Amino acid sequence: MTVPSTNPVSIAALPVLGETALQTYPTATLYVVATPIGNVTDIGLRALHVLALADAIACEDTRNTAQLMGRFGLSKPLVAAHMHNEREAGEAIVRRLQAGERIALVSDAGTPAVSDPGAKIVDAVRAAGLRVVPLPGASAAVTALSASGLVNDQFHFVGFLPSKAKQRETALTALRTATATLVFYEAPHRIVECAQALLEVFGPARQVVFARELTKLFEEIHRCPLADAPAWLAADAHREKGEYVVLLEGAMEQTDAQEADAERILKILLAECSVKQAASLAAQITGMKKNALYDRALALKDAD
Repeated sequence: MTVPSTNPVSIAALPVLGETALQTYPTATLYVVATPIGNVTDIGLRALHVLALADAIACEDTRNTAQLMGRFGLSKPLVAAHMHNEREAGEAIVRRLQAGERIALVSDAGTPAVSDPGAKIVDAVRAAGLRVVPLPGASAAVTALSASGLVNDQFHFVGFLPSKAKQRETALTALRTATATLVFYEAPHRIVECAQALLEVFGPARQVVFARELTKLFEEIHRCPLADAPAWLAADAHREKGEYVVLLEGAMEQTDAQEADAERILKILLAECSVKQAASLAAQITGMKKNALYDRALALKDAD
């Protein structure tokens, strides 16, 4: 006798699927729905239920969302809500919610309104006194952090850096002394420039994590000192493909006593050396970051 094969995951999930239908889903509500960042099976059960229940789906790209919905046998009216029409889309969504509809808001991948369109729409809905319900799920930033091994209780989400070199340098310089892990998003065609800019601003010793194609077939998560980053990227042409999350180790926290001692050393060195030499020698003596010491030495020199 042949026993039909079964899918243990779907069978185990059946009671949970029933649970989703028993919960309350109020009308006149905007549902902010996280969608997979790559692996379609990362969709949440509650997300699926809301996408099936909603009167319409507000989405960044109707083609991408239509594909996602089709994977689960769902079909709903799709409303374009992207960075170029957020204000108009928000007004239209508010009117539909006021008429008693349920609207789901999604982006192309991950959590809407986090370095993605949606924030202005959520703001418009809240300003109209209407309800917003978030459905948590995939987020590229948190996914990368969880696999990075960078030990820090804090992270600073930066998102996409400016594409122009001078503006990017200014933005990074302002973050040089931040002690939190820094989280960037970067497009594949700019990843080499990004790595070089990080190296120039933060120096060779900081640990960096490149998380590429997260949850997809060619997922790659690599950690190294910034000094090794350009060579790693150049070693494989495929590394200039796929969306990136880049994580950078935060600056070391210094105690008041350490900072006072570093300043004393810098003052002695500046009497005999250039700012650059003083910073370099002070870094060797104290173990502190050379870039931070250079900034302090420059300020001391200017004060004199």
